Amino acid sequence: MPRRIVIVGNGAVSEKFAGPIDAADMVIRFNLCRSAGAGGHRTDVIAVCNTGRPALEMLAGGRWKASEPLRWAKEIWCVRTSEMFAAMRGPLSISHPDLDDFCDDYTAGFKTFAEATGKRLRIVPATAHRKLDAALAAFDPSPYVVPSSGLIVIAHVLDNIAEDGDRVSIAGFGHEGWQWHPFAAERRWVESRIAAGHLDRLDR
Repeated sequence: MPRRIVIVGNGAVSEKFAGPIDAADMVIRFNLCRSAGAGGHRTDVIAVCNTGRPALEMLAGGRWKASEPLRWAKEIWCVRTSEMFAAMRGPLSISHPDLDDFCDDYTAGFKTFAEATGKRLRIVPATAHRKLDAALAAFDPSPYVVPSSGLIVIAHVLDNIAEDGDRVSIAGFGHEGWQWHPFAAERRWVESRIAAGHLDRLDR
């Protein structure tokens, strides 16, 4: 049976889309799941930045571990592969010395937490990240460090998770935020996938 997969970013989501989101077969949210509530409640997967400060804060504090979306989720996806970010550490220490903790890897902590809470842990493959970097080059990105976790997950779902007939929708993506994500190019990449019929937005 074809599925409805909804990827919900941490941007604003109108309450009128809560019903369609909750009715989906799979709902993916990110990190602290700020979209949960007005943007529906269903959460099957939480995709996390498993390196750097965001990962440390999620694992060290009780807010993330005690959150309702995390209790509902069946899977945790680590968006950043250990080997890829280990290789980035040296070059980043020269080009972006202020990002000294950006490549610190906390995948083991998420694995331990997943095992303790009966959730499945998946690692988004490095090939998804590399393929996306290559695709973004066509959209003239300004200098960047990595694509956003949201875009990596969208690309991973389209290329590796969705099956023939599945409908993939996104909501809560404003394509803005951290200065070292290529958001202008990311928006153009998303619009190209929508134009090709591979993706749609719930917030339109």
